[in-house]
Order: sequence, then structure tokens, then C-alpha cells
Amino acid sequence: MRAWEILEPGKRSALLADPDPEVRRAAALWECRWDTRVTAELLRDPKSAAEALRRGLLVRADAERCLAERTHLAAVAENPSLPTDLVERLAIDPDEAVRLAVSLRPDLGERRRMAIDFTVGAFARGDVEWVLDGLADPDVLHLAAVSAHPLLRRTAARSPHLPPDLLRRLARTEDLLVEEHLSIHHPDTPEEVLMRVYARLGGTFSAWMAETHPRFPREGLAARYADHPDGNYRRLAVRDPAATPGLIERLSHDSAVWTRQAAAGDPRLPLHRLREALHIPDLASSAGANPALPEDEMAAVLNRAGVPA
Repeated sequence: MRAWEILEPGKRSALLADPDPEVRRAAALWECRWDTRVTAELLRDPKSAAEALRRGLLVRADAERCLAERTHLAAVAENPSLPTDLVERLAIDPDEAVRLAVSLRPDLGERRRMAIDFTVGAFARGDVEWVLDGLADPDVLHLAAVSAHPLLRRTAARSPHLPPDLLRRLARTEDLLVEEHLSIHHPDTPEEVLMRVYARLGGTFSAWMAETHPRFPREGLAARYADHPDGNYRRLAVRDPAATPGLIERLSHDSAVWTRQAAAGDPRLPLHRLREALHIPDLASSAGANPALPEDEMAAVLNRAGVPA
């Protein structure tokens, strides 16, 4: 179904007539974008009505009936074929979710979009479908990235294809979720953005993604963070190529387990401490993965585990 637009007409027809009702429904939800008859059929099925109203080619009568009955209005508000006057009516609807849906329409000019009274949650991540579909499209990215609408910017920040000017622009928005998306998705995210994400979200998946980003800083981390009160920051000192074996050993005794484990896996850890770490439950896995572990020690681990030679 995801290749619907490039399927041959015969294959589309076969899917629309498939013996499995779920396949037929999924096929119809693609075809309804261009066919009012298919849209009308889907509207009669409670399982598909909302999605058909959101993406199908609507006749005005069906749209007006939804407005009169106040059914699935947020879905209708997204529909690309909705007449302009009905878009304007929904733009002032008393339901905030409906107004927000209207504000995300791709056919609105920026001034009209931002004139709508909508609210975006602080943690709304940005899942605007037409922007997600266009994450490799320069025109879509530009429209979304330069918009004042937070959800458009947050969705655009999920693109690894942002050109340098839009990347710089989004990096300056001071939007926490924009920064988080950039740190996960873009290969050229500025170091200062990565550090802000790490500082704010230390210990989370997003912080880990920022830390493992190829542009995450390394030099100077030992001098800056080895004695930091937060263990998440002390762990960063292990990343510094200038960190000494003595510092790595000290950090392998750190009060924070994540810091100890990072140090136990570092090849600069002195051999005597690496051998000790192999017998400490919360360090054994990291020590076992340490590339500096001598072959005889690897064999000893296997022997203790009863792995036959």
C-alpha cells in the first residue's frame, strides 16, 4: 500500500477487490484521495470514516454534514479538498483541537496560519504528516522550518536533509524539542545544541543519542567535567582523548554506576584495575568488552563460564 502512487492500475484494482476486508479498506484509504465514490463508501464504515474524512476527496455535502453534526471535525479540518469557506469556519471553531488542526494545513499562508487561536503543548513532538512526507523535499522543509508554528518547526527538525541555513535557523529557535530532534536526526547538529540536550536530558535515550552523535565534543571534557557533582557529567570525562590512565582508574571507582562502567570499558584503564573489574558484578560486562583485555584473561572468562575450547 505504501507504494500506492506508483502501482500499476491493475494492481490497485486487485488490492481494492482483495478478499481480505482489511486489505480492501487499506487500499481504499489510499484511493479515496482521488475518488469521491471511494470516499463516500469509506464514510459508511465506522472503522474508516474518520480517516476518510481526513484524507479523502470530499464532496461539499459530506463536509457540511460533519460540520452540522460536529463529527470528526479535527479530521475534516486537515482534509486537503475542504472548501476554503469551510476551512475559515473551522479556524474559529470553539474546539481547540479543531483550530490546531486547521493551523497545520499546508495551503495556509504564514500570516493566516498564525492568526488562528491555537495552543501547542510544551511536549508535543511534531508529527505533521505532510511535513514528515516531505523531509527530503527542499520546498516543504523551507516552509516548515521558517514557520512560526512550533509543530511545523519540530517536524522539520526531524529531517537529516536540512540545508545549513535552515539547520542554523532551527538551532537558534530555543525550542527544546527542536533541539532534541536535531540531535537525533541531523549529522551536522552544532556542538552547543548537542551539549544543551545532554545537559537537560542526561540519563535519557535522547541524551544518549546526543552523546553518541559524531559532532558531540570530546576534547577538554576531562578538565571540565572530571570533578563535576553530577555523575552523568563525570562520565563525559572518559570520552576525552586527553584523559590519563590515572583519571580513568579513578573514575572506575566513581559513585555513579554509569561512570564506573564507562571507565571500565576504556582501553586506558590500567591492567590491574581491568582485571579487578572483571570480578565486580556491575563492571564485569564493560570490562569484558574492553579492547585492552589480554587474550589470556578472555580465555579465563570463558573457562570460568564453562565454555568449551
